[in-house]
This record gives sequence, C-alpha cells and structure tokens, in this order.
Amino acid sequence: MRRLILVRHCQASGQDPEDGLTAEGMSQAEALRDFLLKKPVETVVASEYRRAQQSAEPLAAALGLPLRVDGRLNERKLASAPLESWREVVRDSFKDLDLRAPGGESAREVLARGWASLNDLLDGELELPMAVTHGNLMSLILNSIDGTFGYQGWEGLSNPDVYLLADLGGGPMSFRRLWER
Repeated sequence: MRRLILVRHCQASGQDPEDGLTAEGMSQAEALRDFLLKKPVETVVASEYRRAQQSAEPLAAALGLPLRVDGRLNERKLASAPLESWREVVRDSFKDLDLRAPGGESAREVLARGWASLNDLLDGELELPMAVTHGNLMSLILNSIDGTFGYQGWEGLSNPDVYLLADLGGGPMSFRRLWER
C-alpha cells in the first residue's frame, strides 16, 4: 500500500515565495505538528516557498527529521504579471488543463511536476511521507484523482488542510481529508 500525507500550508502573510506565516499561521503550524505527531510520518518535504517550510518545520523538528525542500511542490505560477481575472484562470484550468495565462504555467505542467515529486515519495521505501504544498497545486492533484474535486474543492480548502492519499494494493489512488483548520 502506498500512502502519503499532503498538506496545504498554514495561514500566510502574502503570496510571494518569501512571504512567511502570520502569527495565526505559526499557531496553526504548532497545532498541525501536534496532530501529525500521532501519525507515523517518516519524512517531511516542503516547497521552496517560505510559508510551506514554516508550516512543516515544527513537525520535522519534533520528529528529529531534516526538512527536505522540493521545488516541484511550489505553487503554480499563474502569470508573469498580476491578473485581474486570476480566479477565472484557476476555475477554467480544471476543465482545460492546457489553459495558460501569459507567462504562466498550465495545469498540466503543474500536475506533471507535482506528481513527479509525490511519486518519488510514494515509490520509495517510506511508509508515510508528508509533503507540504499550496492550494492550487494541491487541488489540481486531488482533481486528477477524483474529477469531482474541482474549483469548488479549491475554494473549500483551508489553511492548513491535510489529506491522506492512498493506493490500496495497486488500485487507483484515493484520498480523504484528515484534518482541516
């Protein structure tokens, strides 16, 4: 059985890669640590974004594990410049995986890099790896497993949010929400 815990980062102060967690987000990271300490997590991986790493650091420290960083878990780059219609791009990407705003990544590209990272974790010898990522990438991953998890699923994500992805004996991957804030 292949399993993985997929986490959306805690409450952040902004959307730039260097933006960290708010005071509330830091409290959420501690609550996330306390919740996940009950699970047999064997490795902790986060995106290159500061908010993802800060969300993962309390658990990694409590488990005595190094925090691994993987840029393939980074948030989707929607465009090279701010978009007024960014929500429409996110919404329409669930139906058209090749949709790309100027200078941005398509959902298909984001899925390819996200799944490459997750499959590296799932195909290893670890019983329960954990990956901390971002809302758009997470919702696209969940949508690729269950097509009913689309734009409304993305809108329903919380900070943080925790899902267990599982492949029970080589069958199709499934997921279930473990915890939300």
